[in-house]
Parts: sequence; structure tokens; C-alpha cells
Amino acid sequence: MSIKAEEISALIKQQLENYQAELNVEETGTVTYVGDGIARAHGLDNALSGELLEFSNGVYGMVQNLESNDVGIVIMGSFDGIHEGDTVKRTGRIMEVPVGDALIGRVVNPLGEPLDGNGAIQTDKTRPIEHKAPGVMERKSVDQPLQTGIKAIDSLVPIGRGQRELIIGDRKTGKTSVAIDTILNQKDQDMICIYVAIGQKESTVRTQVETLRRFGAMDYTIVVSAGPSEPAPMLYLAPYAGAAMGEEFMYNGKHVLIVYDDLTKQADAYRELSLILRRPPGREAYPGDIFYTHSRLLERAAKLSDDLGGGSMTALPFVETRAGDISAYIPTNVISITDGQVFLDSDYFYSGVRPAIDAGTSVSRVGGDAQIKAMKKVAGTLRLDLASYRELESFAQFGSDLDAATQAKLSRGRRTVEVLKQPLHKPLVVEHQVMILYALTHGFLDNVPVDDILRFQDELMDFVESNHKDLFDEIHETHDLPDSEKMDAAIKEFAEHFKPTKTTEA
Repeated sequence: MSIKAEEISALIKQQLENYQAELNVEETGTVTYVGDGIARAHGLDNALSGELLEFSNGVYGMVQNLESNDVGIVIMGSFDGIHEGDTVKRTGRIMEVPVGDALIGRVVNPLGEPLDGNGAIQTDKTRPIEHKAPGVMERKSVDQPLQTGIKAIDSLVPIGRGQRELIIGDRKTGKTSVAIDTILNQKDQDMICIYVAIGQKESTVRTQVETLRRFGAMDYTIVVSAGPSEPAPMLYLAPYAGAAMGEEFMYNGKHVLIVYDDLTKQADAYRELSLILRRPPGREAYPGDIFYTHSRLLERAAKLSDDLGGGSMTALPFVETRAGDISAYIPTNVISITDGQVFLDSDYFYSGVRPAIDAGTSVSRVGGDAQIKAMKKVAGTLRLDLASYRELESFAQFGSDLDAATQAKLSRGRRTVEVLKQPLHKPLVVEHQVMILYALTHGFLDNVPVDDILRFQDELMDFVESNHKDLFDEIHETHDLPDSEKMDAAIKEFAEHFKPTKTTEA
């Protein structure tokens, strides 16, 4: 058999035509240290801050420190399978999480991986977890209320869409309950909610998810959970991941409510990984950029201008205080970044005033812009009534010979405190809130025994809903108070038939 030169040359030419010069260059480094969720690697000279790196066992890490000899890496997940001498390679990608409608109704970790056992999340959209906050000209002022359904907040410290309102208080004072009730009240309000649980017990998060599911709130809610058993980097990243998921909706013209529960634990996790990375400690051993850590997160909440679609992201960051000390390092930092705070007092909580909101310390820097006209009119004197009641309350303990005016103020104050109490998981629509606050401020409750106030409120709502529904409809449609004669007549008609359980005041 003879070999023909023409056939060989034709075959070689054909192979050369199909040849594609592919040169694949990967920059790799060598792990020099691993432990406590942190690794150091030598040889990654061109790595970027925040870049994703892949270890030889498939686990990802994020570049956190850029030093002269090596890079400090925070490990996303288990670090048991990583050892000194392993290779680590650059991916060229910045840390990102999956986003989009597919996440709604799901419980995920800070990497966007499902924790609820309902299968993979079908989405091809991702966003970097770090994103520059909207600038001054990209925002507009807050002018639309975010109704929490909690009388004490909507009347005294109103929250607007696009605001950052801090929820602050000692542990076990009902902070999480405020957030859950606010999420429940967003049903049918065209609002997507994101609940970020940072360092919360797994059992607690499970309970909150079941509560949300029971009331149908998981239909518009994403839960991001980083439990206390997770490595510190996961707790540190959780709020940024939640913010990235919220921004996807905000920049598409939708409204988002995001709850960070709580930033104290995130600050502690950041302190831990900073100290292990040998960053110099500052006050209370926190790193020097702890303020920037929170400010660049909370500034991402905004009310966007109409040119950008008019979407909004409202943030409710939580901070836990110790023995009511709001002048500690992290609380003062976050207070200075946010647009107001709701302070929960442990003394009120344990004396049965729930939600335990301290009207004297709580403030909303957006104020009346985040209230409808009807609420502004009925809530105008509430803060003064409460403040004067708290002041007189301490004096009233020392003597009984009080003049009529003082007794009237004390009586009104007691009823104001009682009206602002609210059962758990029973948020009220704004028209119901306006009705009961109108009855309070116009003296219709002055002769109702304190013990009967909450029953009076519930029965009044049912009565007006059945016999004078046009009043609720008018408040809902015009956002203003109906004619005072109609309001007075409806409440008087109900009050005549209301039977108190006691004739003397409690």
C-alpha cells in the first residue's frame, strides 16, 4: 500500500483550518494559612478587592485584604477541606448573588442558596453584593407613607417609603415583632419584603418564617438567613446580599421593605474577621471602617427619582442595646446614619405596654411627609399628651389632692397609652387607626373605663364597618378626614350602645 503525499498534505491542511489557537491563562496562588474562616494566599498579585476566588476543593472565598506579600481571603462556607499548600485561583468576578422574582417566597443563605428544601432557584440574573448608593440627584424626597399597621409608629414616628428608620432597644423588647407585623401589613400594598436574619437562632428564624407563611406574607417576602453557627464572613455578608436582592426590584420601579435583624451581630462578625485578618483594632476593638461598613449599606436605601422609575427601598435596621445605653459605639454610629429611630423600652415592655415604644426618645426625621392628611390631623396632640402624662405620672404617685386639670391630663394620658397598645400580629389598616385616634383626641373615650378601651376600639371598628362604611371609604380614597359632624355622629351612636364591664375606672 503506497502513501500518497497529496492525501497527507490535504489532511494536514484540513486540520490546520480547524485549529483554533486557544490560550487559557489562569492566575493561581498558594494557600499559606487557613483557620477560623480566613485564608491567606501568596502569588495572587493582580487580585481585586471583593473578587471571588476558587479553592481547589470548589469552595469560594472573597478577597478582603490586599497586602504586599499575600492576600487575606474570607471563606464562603466550610473551610475544613482547605489546607496549606492548596492552590487557589482568581475567577475575575466580583462577589454576586442571584436576584429576581424566583427568590420571592424562598428562604436562602447569604450566597443565594436555598435553605427551605424546595429545590433550586431558577434565575439567571445576578447582582454584585456591593453597589454604589444612588447619588443626590438620583433621589427624591420621601413623600409616600409606609404603613406599618402599628398605631404607635404610624401616629408618632411615621415611616416613609425610601426612609431608613432604626429600631433600637434591649434584647427581648419586641424588636422582631415590630418588623414581622410591618411585613404582615404590606399585604396588597404592592411591596416586596426582605427579612435578613443575622446571627438569629435557627429555631427563631423557623418560627418567623412559619408566622409569615401562616398569614400569607411569604407570597411577597424573601428571607435571608445567616445563623450563628455559620462562619463570620456569612454573617458579615448577609445584609449586603439582602440589599442586592432589594435593589433589583427598586431599580425596576418597585417598592421594597428590607429588615436587617440585627446590625449589632453583623458588626461583631466583622470585628471578628478583621481581627483574624490582623487589621488594627480601634474603639471597642472594632476596625476603623466599622462606620463605613454600615453607612455604605444603609445609604443604598432610597426613594429614586421619577427618571429612574420612582422605585424605593425602605430599610429597618435593628440595633441591640445593653441596659438601654443608646450612647454606645454601634448605636450612636447607626443613629447618625439613619433618618430617625424607634426606641423600645424594656420597662414599658415588662409593665405590659406593648409595643413598648418610648415616644420621648423615638423620632422620625421625615415626620409629617410620611403621613396621610387624616393621620396628621388626629395625631397632632398625641405626642404632647403622652409627654405631659409621663411627666405628671411620677408626681401623681406622691399625692392624691390633684386639681381637675391635672386629673383630666392623667386620665387622657392613661387612655392614650391604652389605645396605643396592640396585640401581636394584628396590624390595623390606616383608616381604622384614624377612627380610634379621632375618638381618643376628641374626648369620646374620656368616660370609658381604661380596661374597656381595647374592647371599645374593636367593637367601634365592627360597628362603623357595618353601619357607616362610607367613612372608612372616604379616608381610604381621599386620605383626608371626613366631615367632623359625620364622624362625631357615628361614634356617639356607637357609644350610646356600648356597655362597659365596670362603672369605675381601673
